[in-house]
Amino acid sequence: MFAHPLAEDAELRPLEPWHADEFAAHADRSRAHLAPWLPWVEIVDDVDSARRWLQTYADRQARDEGRLYGIWVGGVLSGGTLFRVFDTRAGMCELGVWLAPEAEGRGLVTRAARHMIDWAVGERGMTRVEWRTIPANERSMAVARRLGMTREGVLRASFPLGGTLHDTVVWALLADEWNKGG
Repeated sequence: MFAHPLAEDAELRPLEPWHADEFAAHADRSRAHLAPWLPWVEIVDDVDSARRWLQTYADRQARDEGRLYGIWVGGVLSGGTLFRVFDTRAGMCELGVWLAPEAEGRGLVTRAARHMIDWAVGERGMTRVEWRTIPANERSMAVARRLGMTREGVLRASFPLGGTLHDTVVWALLADEWNKGG
């Protein structure tokens, strides 16, 4: 099985429908922490909804339109990374991440994101990797900066979350920028 080490006790590996029990438990444990940032937290509220959400990404991967990976810390699912958008014809993908509060502050998201970008640019030939977040998510924007991304602008009232439309800050990097120093 594929697993990429992120730290001595942490690894990145595929997050698949058969992980539904574990993913539902993770969502329950981290719901309050993740709810201000992630819309999937609103719909993943039991094992069946977790399985459906995970299956959506398995189907996207089968169509080569997305990917989903989990971050396990000490054998416990503690976060994840995903390509929410993966468009090989356009050479563009959008990378997203999340992490439980007990796993924060260790650089796991940055290392996982670097691995994902290396794969997308180096193996799949993506020419543009986007990172989108709401303006209040300072931790997310700090990761985008650490990855060498450029803040390109704000899409006003474009992200529905918790019954409200939020602005979206768009960050991106181009393959030639990544290849020079990513």
